[in-house]
Amino acid sequence: MSASVYDSPVFHMACHQFDLVADFLDIPDSLRDRLKMPRRALTVSIPVRRDDGSTTVFTGYRVQHHLSLGPTKGGIRFHPDVTMGEVAALAMWMSWKCALTGLPYGGAKGGVCCDPSQLSIGELERLTRRYTQELIPFIGPQLDVPAPDMGTNEQVMAWMMDTYSLQIGHCVPGVVTGKPVGLGGSLGRRESTGRGVAYLVSRAMDTLGIRAEGATAVIQGFGNVGSVAAMSLAKQGVKIIAVSDAYGGIHNAAGLELNALNDYVSQTKSVVGFPESEPISNAELLLLPCDILIPAAMERQIDATNAAKIQCRILAEGANGPVTPDADLILQQRPEIFIIPDILCNSGGVIVSYFEWVQDLQSFFWGEGEVLDKLFRILEQAFNQTLQVHRKQKVSMRFAALSLGIKRVWEAKQTRGLYP
Repeated sequence: MSASVYDSPVFHMACHQFDLVADFLDIPDSLRDRLKMPRRALTVSIPVRRDDGSTTVFTGYRVQHHLSLGPTKGGIRFHPDVTMGEVAALAMWMSWKCALTGLPYGGAKGGVCCDPSQLSIGELERLTRRYTQELIPFIGPQLDVPAPDMGTNEQVMAWMMDTYSLQIGHCVPGVVTGKPVGLGGSLGRRESTGRGVAYLVSRAMDTLGIRAEGATAVIQGFGNVGSVAAMSLAKQGVKIIAVSDAYGGIHNAAGLELNALNDYVSQTKSVVGFPESEPISNAELLLLPCDILIPAAMERQIDATNAAKIQCRILAEGANGPVTPDADLILQQRPEIFIIPDILCNSGGVIVSYFEWVQDLQSFFWGEGEVLDKLFRILEQAFNQTLQVHRKQKVSMRFAALSLGIKRVWEAKQTRGLYP
């Protein structure tokens, strides 16, 4: 398939990262396109009957990057800006993330170009079920296992599982992860990405000799990942001084009261206007002086225009691809900033999704303590391996993480060979 199908800044960014690592690893040219280009890409039309009786046709996508290590794994995104190129880039990053953390998966990603906030619950359900119906030949517990992402949640996963199960003729809980616990979901799955971010920030603070007590953190994106990371860090003594969402941000140099903020957000659906805080834009928030900066929103938030101005000690990438390649070059000249790259930093979600899939396949479920223990063990190993390559090879943490992930997929493809 021509690369032009995926033409987008995000896909070009993912390819650029791959090309740099492929040069570093000396991967043969004959294998590079096999490692880089997605195995499959699907575009579907999704006609949805609206509550007023009219019909709207939405466009949906699913990209499966590679299946050399097992079924593909990746989220479903409902967002107005979803494109095939963005989905392909996210699927590629998921491949390296799964390989880095030792999960038996290839990467995948899916999405529907829509604004879920403008859909009623009934319309959202009909959209989800019709999208799932179109995906049925391409998904399954041993083929491709979707999960929630931006704009989707446990309820959407429940609808997907139900639609798939009705077509197959029996209950198949392992077809998706991120489900409600009562339908075969895993304890700790909802909080896993944010907890993983906080755990790795804690490890980075240990590495740099920063005490959690009194350290300051700024978080762009107060959704599932950002809010859980904030609560987890606050429990360690870190002071959260600014957070933001799609509507704007808030700042309090003395620290935000997170319990009150969570209550406020549940009522108003935004952090904007929270008492005892000053308004701040998303752009200004990224430049605040702090110990820990967590971009946990969209891709490409730190670029060539602001990379030289950020003032943090630890940059923990809760989002996928929040730093552009141009910004990366600038940050490499700033050794005072320790980066926890996205494919490591936000891998907690897919790790516990893997645990959920395993539990569904064996119909035997674990307690939350066991889930967290296994999560932190995998994160610890991945962090130590990345840090070791970073120090030994004298490359950036991002380069170290990507090289570990890409090398494992390369070795798997080499060992399996090319058929026919």
